[in-house]
Amino acid sequence: MSDQLIIRPLDLQELASWRPLWEGYNAFYGRSGPTALPESITQVTWHRFFDPAEPVHALVAESAGRIVGLAHYIFHRSTTRLHDVCYLQDLFTAPDRRGLGVGRQLIEAVYDKARAAGSSRVYWQTHTDNAAGRALYDKVARHLGFIVYTHEL
Repeated sequence: MSDQLIIRPLDLQELASWRPLWEGYNAFYGRSGPTALPESITQVTWHRFFDPAEPVHALVAESAGRIVGLAHYIFHRSTTRLHDVCYLQDLFTAPDRRGLGVGRQLIEAVYDKARAAGSSRVYWQTHTDNAAGRALYDKVARHLGFIVYTHEL
């Protein structure tokens, strides 16, 4: 990568820079156009990042003054651990920066944040057909074979 990549917390003034990546992430998972998330979810998510009472956090990757990646992560309790675990909920890299190490550096930064918070595990999920993402994930974590089930209420 020719430009230095900086991984840092998202700033409250960066909504306009963060939003295209957020929308790209959601579009990747089929949430765009008629299936887009309601604006209220985006707004509440945004404000949670900056509320110290919330366990939701956001990091961004910046290169040459441009935000080129995002990682959102959540600390929560676990019935199998004494300390909180960290769920890496959202990870997205701008299409023109893929394959350049942005995703890996964001994951490593989440590992660092989780370690500093006393967590002993970071985990995430992805769609089975996310081949590019899974190629990276297989290098930085272990797939334990679990299948995710969900039921909307």
